[in-house]
Amino acid sequence: MSGFERGTDGPKVIVAGVDGSASSLRAAAYAAGLARRQNALLALVYVQPVLAAGAAMGAPVAVATDEIAEGLVAEIRESAERVKEIFQVRWEFHTFRGDAYAGLVSAADELKADAVVVGASESAGHRFVGSVAVRLVKAGRWPVTVVP
Repeated sequence: MSGFERGTDGPKVIVAGVDGSASSLRAAAYAAGLARRQNALLALVYVQPVLAAGAAMGAPVAVATDEIAEGLVAEIRESAERVKEIFQVRWEFHTFRGDAYAGLVSAADELKADAVVVGASESAGHRFVGSVAVRLVKAGRWPVTVVP
């Protein structure tokens, strides 16, 4: 039997969604610990929001989200460098475009994720309409860990 099979020998790829928020950075740290213990690849994913053309008129949205991605990569590299003598983990940084849920689903599919780790939503509105984390859990396609 050839092909991809999830969950047979522990996770090989752990996807962590990062957006610069405190909860997403805690999720990345938690996922890094999991990846280290499981000798898995940590795939850090930033989903760049895409606004409708009318909403983005005159606003350099792509430039701003590119700068966020660059800032996240710099922060992650700096953190990895600080702990490299005591904490080794293989990691990659990926950016996807779209809304956070669709972007994380695309990332998890494309990277053949065995697990997804996200931070709890810091938005009060998500209590009513459902957070990205809740939508990922309901999708039922990967084990999802939500870090407060």
